[in-house]
Amino acid sequence: MNLADTYRQKGLRKKLIQSLREKGKFDEEVLLAMERVPRHLFLPNSNAFDSLMYEDRAFRIAGGQTISHPSTVACQSTLLEIKPMDKILEIGTGSGYQAAVLSELGARVYSIERQKVLFDTTPGLLKQLGYTKIKTFFGDGFAGVAAFEPYDKILITCAAPEIPMALLKQLKTGGYFVLPLTNEEDNQTMIRLTKINDTEMKKEEFGTFSFVPMLKGKSY
Repeated sequence: MNLADTYRQKGLRKKLIQSLREKGKFDEEVLLAMERVPRHLFLPNSNAFDSLMYEDRAFRIAGGQTISHPSTVACQSTLLEIKPMDKILEIGTGSGYQAAVLSELGARVYSIERQKVLFDTTPGLLKQLGYTKIKTFFGDGFAGVAAFEPYDKILITCAAPEIPMALLKQLKTGGYFVLPLTNEEDNQTMIRLTKINDTEMKKEEFGTFSFVPMLKGKSY
């Protein structure tokens, strides 16, 4: 795989980030982190159509999954309000792009993926790109990764049919849980939960999105 990040590609990326900046909805540190991450390298053979990679669009990847719209990545990352050294559990490693952005923001990232075809390739790509501190796991996202709890923040990058209780237990008190929750219209509302205590949550809503569904178990 060609891991080049040319002046042209950096220029395309800068233009994309400026377009997101003009929306006025995203944290500046998030946008600067995204400007450092070569999004085109998270798709195989992406150098052939790198200009499309720097438009605000999603792309299909292996296992029937997607690499999210840059605006969606910016939204979820902004809602997490990441501080340096935050311990973050990401449900759905996918291409690794979102994990790379979180890492650029100084987070300690623990990411779980249920699709074996993605787990077999994404961790290696992340290491090749210098993201050596991201910890990746193959497993059921509904179960999380209890061995490293509690987490400061939890992020789900696919459409949850419900709020997974096992993940709430792995979130520290005062922590944020950001996820797209499937609603009655069969699309998703982006929500942020703040854990008040073991039985109480504060819920905020941030608009409608479209994600692939969150599924239980592992896929080989």
